[in-house]
Amino acid sequence: MKQGIHPTYHEDAVITCACGEKYATGSTVKSIDIEICAKCHPFYTGKQKYVDTTGRVERFKQLSERAKEKQAVAGTGKKVRVKKSVETEEPAKQAA
Repeated sequence: MKQGIHPTYHEDAVITCACGEKYATGSTVKSIDIEICAKCHPFYTGKQKYVDTTGRVERFKQLSERAKEKQAVAGTGKKVRVKKSVETEEPAKQAA
């Protein structure tokens, strides 16, 4: 091993879950914060639980509301998407 290029290894690193559970481990980072662990994960607990830590559902609902407002303002109610066709030099050959 080369000297001076490796990060410091902490044998007393702590992993802290959002539910409050703490685990001791070894890591190159002194403390690690996680959102879900084996104590609160639905697979291990057997309880169905909705996990949305990044707000994806709310963001999707906001985007869909904005889209509905834009469609109402436009009056058409539908978006029209036009695909551009790629023309080739030779027409496609069909098997007889």
